[in-house]
Amino acid sequence: MEQHRTRPAQYGPRRSGAPLPAQGRGGAAAARPPVGRVAGRPVGRPVQPARPAPGAGSPVARVVRALRAMPNPRLTGLGSGLFCAAVMTLLGFLDGLLFGASLTVYGVLFVPVSLLTALWVRRGDLLTAPVVVPIAFAVGLVPVAESGDGLGGRLMGLVTALATEAGWLYGGTLVAGSAVIVRRIRLVRRRAAARNRPPAA
Repeated sequence: MEQHRTRPAQYGPRRSGAPLPAQGRGGAAAARPPVGRVAGRPVGRPVQPARPAPGAGSPVARVVRALRAMPNPRLTGLGSGLFCAAVMTLLGFLDGLLFGASLTVYGVLFVPVSLLTALWVRRGDLLTAPVVVPIAFAVGLVPVAESGDGLGGRLMGLVTALATEAGWLYGGTLVAGSAVIVRRIRLVRRRAAARNRPPAA
């Protein structure tokens, strides 16, 4: 006797118009992840790469980064004078050996040394930088200036070199003084901001 298979009630006939689940539909809609917000950032959307800040690659920014990467010692007033005089004397000897005692080369090298002296002197001795810089310029001129016979001839050569290179002397002193003024203004503003800051609870 032939028996007919019966379908359980829960597996009733599927209606032709019933929508299929998302997994069954396929296509881009199934592969697209849900869009929501997690920690303030949309989920499922491509994240745009962060753009560099404007001016980050400018020459001024590179110079500032280079200056910050340099050593930053803090010299006393006496230490800054000895540093500037020793460096200028060394540069004077090198100028005599390599450039034939060129006063122009010596004057050009004096400007960055003056700037470093003003930047490396400690805050309490800022005013000493514009004073020690001209003295160091004169000390370093001894191996560069033309010398005559005896002490008098050497002194006359030194005075002549100071007179002819007065522009570089004033320029380096002006650079050192400007750097000291800028540092002094920043120091005063920092102290004023610290005084106006409310005390921590």
